[in-house]
Amino acid sequence: MAVLGGKKSKVSDEIPSSSMADIAFLLLIFFLVTTTFPKDKGLAIVLPEQGEEQEVSQKNILHILINPTGAVTIRRGESQQEQTVRPSDVEAIWRQDVAQNENLIAAVKTHPDAPYRFMIDVLDALQSAGSERISLQVLE
Repeated sequence: MAVLGGKKSKVSDEIPSSSMADIAFLLLIFFLVTTTFPKDKGLAIVLPEQGEEQEVSQKNILHILINPTGAVTIRRGESQQEQTVRPSDVEAIWRQDVAQNENLIAAVKTHPDAPYRFMIDVLDALQSAGSERISLQVLE
C-alpha cells in the first residue's frame, strides 16, 4: 500500500508553555483585585481627655492582677485580701462588689510576660458586667 502525499503528521507530546506566563499573570491580577482584607478591629477603648489627676480612695479600687499563667488575683481596696480566680469569674465578682460600692474602679494590672488574651478576657468580663471605670496598668 502506498502512502498518499508522502508525509505523516507528527503529533507533539509536549504541553505548549508559551502562554503559561500570561495565564499566571492574569490569575495574579484576578486574585489581587477580588481579595478583600479584613480590617483590624483592635480594642474599642475611649480614653478620657487629659486633665487633672484626682486622688482615689483605696476602698473604691478593685485591683485585678493578671499573671503570666492566666491566673487572676483580685485584691479589694484597703483590706489587701487576695483571691485567685479564673478570668471568667471576674464578671460575677465585679457585679457583687459594685452592688456594695457604686464608686468602684477596676484597676487591671497585667504582668509584662502575660499573653494579651488573658487581659482581653478580663476586659471582656468587665464590659459584660457593665463596668465603665477601668484603669489599665502594667505590673512592675
